[in-house]
Amino acid sequence: MKPARVFLLSPARCDGVRMSMLRRAAARFPLATELRSGAGATLGDVFTFTSGLYFRGKLTYARTFGASWVITQGAGLVDPGHRITPADLDRWAKVRIDLADARYRRPLERDARALAERLPDAEVVLLGSIASDKYVDLLLDVFDDRLLFPVDFVGRGDISRGVLLLRAARSGTELPYGPVRGAVRRCPRPPRLPRLPRSAGVKSA
Repeated sequence: MKPARVFLLSPARCDGVRMSMLRRAAARFPLATELRSGAGATLGDVFTFTSGLYFRGKLTYARTFGASWVITQGAGLVDPGHRITPADLDRWAKVRIDLADARYRRPLERDARALAERLPDAEVVLLGSIASDKYVDLLLDVFDDRLLFPVDFVGRGDISRGVLLLRAARSGTELPYGPVRGAVRRCPRPPRLPRLPRSAGVKSA
């Protein structure tokens, strides 16, 4: 049965402090050793570690309510359960998350169009900033009015969005969506959400 709704998760960077921690040759924590193994580690686990609460919220929410793909720096749309290796991260780190960089744009456009053809009736929900020019215009060209986003995202920062998504996943209630086309992409920041209790976090698989 084809899904009625799918989720696209905005990309995480392949550099930064936490990525350096993960990539250290001397690192012995489980995810670091798994990444260095022949099989590699899942994309979802790697990006959750390196990006923290926001990506964990996106991944947990998407897995709770439907199928999902992650926008990557150099491989287009990738299943979060796909295993990656340090060599993959090395390749992606050389690619700018910028539609002007063909190494980023072409795989993303290829996979987005393939998804649109495979699921012509599915709603496509972007879990990411609709104010970003790093992917929104391309996705609108492909999905048009089928491209939606959580309307409560507007004006919120990354941590607030992560908390919002984890709360929704825990409650089993999806957030309201609206079309990206014609949406107000920037507005004043809404009131801060109450802190998410530690026990409320839903761990990604």
